[in-house]
This record gives sequence, structure tokens and C-alpha cells, in this order.
Amino acid sequence: MKKKNDKVSAGVKEIARLANVSIATVDRVIHKREGVSEKTKARIEAIIQKLNYQPNILAQRLALASRGTIRIAALLPNVSEETEFWQAPLDGIDQAAGEIRQYNVHIERFFFDQNDRQSFFKQVRRLSKTLPDGVLLSPIFPEESMILIRTLEDAGVPYIMINSEIVGFESPHYIGPDIFHSGYLAAQLIDYCIDSHQQVLVANISGDIDNNYAVAQVEDGLRAYFKDHRLPNTIISLKTTQTDYPSIARRMDKLLRTEKNIGAILVTNSRVSGVAKYLEKTGISHITLLGYDFVKDNVDYLKRGVIDFLICEKPQEQGYRGIMALFQHLVYSNPTEKKYLMPIDIITKENCEFYRN
Repeated sequence: MKKKNDKVSAGVKEIARLANVSIATVDRVIHKREGVSEKTKARIEAIIQKLNYQPNILAQRLALASRGTIRIAALLPNVSEETEFWQAPLDGIDQAAGEIRQYNVHIERFFFDQNDRQSFFKQVRRLSKTLPDGVLLSPIFPEESMILIRTLEDAGVPYIMINSEIVGFESPHYIGPDIFHSGYLAAQLIDYCIDSHQQVLVANISGDIDNNYAVAQVEDGLRAYFKDHRLPNTIISLKTTQTDYPSIARRMDKLLRTEKNIGAILVTNSRVSGVAKYLEKTGISHITLLGYDFVKDNVDYLKRGVIDFLICEKPQEQGYRGIMALFQHLVYSNPTEKKYLMPIDIITKENCEFYRN
């Protein structure tokens, strides 16, 4: 015979009886829906905990099956040699898709050229016409992203941003790095490596610099560190929308002819391999080089000692967490966190063999 204080499982009807409320009220609390007073909610939650109530997963699956297929859309850049970074979040999305396929959840992938605003807007129009049940997106083009977000909010469709946010917009749901603080961290690493009289070069290499919130935030973070610590180092900016190696090499040649005291270079995105290739070809080895993202070319230069530090923010996990958060919200009514910040990892040639995106 069980003791009176033993925890036993109980159904919703028993919880409702003990709390002296309706079954519908208990259901609202279990699925975290509004419409229940804080006092009643606390009473029901206490009973649930005492009775060790577990939701009937089989019943939830049957209810889900009766709804038909749930559609979640993922809006991401195409993966190419230049944009290899995006393979990692796509791998995370694929992993999540495999785990939730049995629940009648289908992931639809919408790809765009991250250097072509019109290709992004084309996918925005497609999504706006055939609204899915949830959307995961990387808001590389802010204005067009806001058009989609307003459409989703008007229709009550949940969405989650990954990798970067939109400047001036408090996103309700974001999974990714604190980009400003990653730039601040990069500056701290540079501070360890150079003397006070040496210059710091911030290289922004992007097809659309003017609208690239991420690279701007990295530079802002770096400059804030040097200002906060009253460091005398001069900070120089290099900005180019030409991302091919010959163009990068020409810009570096021109700059290094006039600036003779550069001690460190921070490339504000994954294109650090272009600068690494230039430094290796020209035999320049005294400059500390930092950049972003655990992609093949970057890792190769890291292992050879041309790149000193890579800053990484687990993009595969971003994709996985984003899909799973939407799934949990759509299927089980679990609320999504307003902001889930990823760790900022520092990768060197000594620990790169053990790192996983």
C-alpha cells in the first residue's frame, strides 16, 4: 500500500476536482495559455507538482494527427563556397526535422542569395501568400524582413530569428549571439596581443555593408572596449563590398603601403580566410588575425597559424533550437523564450580539433 505522501499520477479531471475548477481551466494552465488568475494558476500548479502529473503524450499525438501536417518554414541564404557558414544552421534544421517528422511536422526551406535583396524579397512574397504555421528566419535584409514580420504578426504566426537581429527592433523571439559583445571580446583578445602604440584594422568585407547589422555591431563592440579601457591604439576601418580574393588583396596592398604599424586585424564576419590568404602569400606573419566562424577555409588557416583566433557562436545549434522551439510552441503550446543568447566561443589551433558547431 502506498503512503499518503507518495506522489501518484493523476488525470486532468482529478486535478480539476482538487482545485475546484473546470477541466478547461486546468488545460489552460497545463498548456500555458492566458485567461487564468495568478492565484488559481498557483493553486493548480501546486496540485500538479504534488500529484506528479505528466501530460498524456499519446493523446497529444492523436490530437496533433487530427490537425494534419504542421508547416514550419526556414528562410536562409543559399549555401555556396562563399557562404559555407550557412551549412551549419541548415544541418541543425535538418537534425530537428528528422526528430519531429513523426509528429506530422514538415520543414519547408526557402533559400535566397545573401548578396541579392530582390531574391530575399521574392521569398518574402512567397511566404506572405502561403503562410506556414511558423517561420524561422535570418533577417539579413532588415526592411524586407520587417515586411514579413508584420505579415506574420498580423496573422498570428510565430517566428524566430537566428544569427542576427534587426537594429532598432526588439524581436520577440531571437536565438543567436550577442554580436556587440562578440566584438568586445575580440578587442580584449587583441589587447592581449599588441602594444599600445600599434594600430588595429577592422575589415568589413560584405556584399551589402550598409544594411549589414552584424558587422556594424562587431565594430561597435570593438571600439567600445578600447574606449572603456582608455586604450590609445588607433582603430582603422576597411570597408569593401567586393568579396573576391583579388579585390581583397588589392585593398590590403593599398592600405599596408600607407599604414605601417598595424598590429592586429579583425575581420567582422566569416570572410577572414581572404585576408589570411593575403597575409600568407605576402609572408606577413607579425600581424595578429582574428575572424568569425568555423568553416573549412578558416579552420585550415587557423591550423597553419595564419589566423590566430576564430570567434564562433554555434550556428548549427541555432538552427536546431529555432525549429525545436517553434515545434514545442505549435504542438504543446509551450511559450518561446524572448531571447536565447548563444555562447561566444574562442577557437585556436590548439583546441579546434575538439570544437563542434
